[in-house]
Amino acid sequence: MKNLRNQTLLGIIATLLFTYCSPQKTEEVEEVIETKTPTLTLLWETADSLMTNESVLFDAESGTIYVSNIIGQDPLGKDGEGSIAIISKEGKILNPAWVTGLNAPKGMAISNGKLYVTDIDEFVEIDIASAKIANKWKVEGAQFLNDVAAHNGTVYFTDMNTGKVHAYSDGAISTISEGNESINGIAIGEDGTIYGLDASGLKKWNSDGTTSIVNAEVTGGDGLVILGDGNYIASRWVGEIWFANDSTQTLMIDTKAAESNTADIGYNAGEKIIYVPTFFKNKVAAYKLDY
Repeated sequence: MKNLRNQTLLGIIATLLFTYCSPQKTEEVEEVIETKTPTLTLLWETADSLMTNESVLFDAESGTIYVSNIIGQDPLGKDGEGSIAIISKEGKILNPAWVTGLNAPKGMAISNGKLYVTDIDEFVEIDIASAKIANKWKVEGAQFLNDVAAHNGTVYFTDMNTGKVHAYSDGAISTISEGNESINGIAIGEDGTIYGLDASGLKKWNSDGTTSIVNAEVTGGDGLVILGDGNYIASRWVGEIWFANDSTQTLMIDTKAAESNTADIGYNAGEKIIYVPTFFKNKVAAYKLDY
């Protein structure tokens, strides 16, 4: 009996050793990474009394939303009817004529307590605290000044007809780039890199002044937003809003059938909301960005 018990014990030990020392079969689990398609969901629209609104600017510091209104039908009309309006984050028109006396105001940017606006061939400085036009500069050779962006005290703006990018700093205006066909939207990265939208697509300026194409598919863009991590949002005036990077592009909004334009968009980064000026539809639409 003793020998039998010893043999049984040795058998159990041998079985356990074989089990633990033998190669184990493992199941390979393939990791599936899903790429989320970015979307825009309509939140609200203002009343349709922001006549020929071309640009929207969200001020993250104050929460104010500015809207530039051409008022007339002519984006080059020097009629003195243009204005800047203020709307709330809920889509209420708080002041339809916060600043008046402009012609056909378009792009806007804020720097050092001033709101800077392009107005056909003039660069306009508005003192935000007093809501008064502080300065106007006639830009030499300008034909169709358009989008505006600011970074570290310098304000950049484009001329769609001449293909130039201008910069304003310390009371002086200079030209920093030429030959950009139909240049419109402009935005500045946190590191100071300039990005723009023209006939060649979404491009960026290198440190030596040359340009590189980021995305060649989204051409003729109007408003430009830098999301970070190599992602961007670009609007086309005809009624399109695109999500783009250096390898792909996704059409998120197409309002061409409704004849609703998508001009120079604004962005509330904290809440991921895109503000869309609809131009001839005379209202601003707000969309929640999910990506």
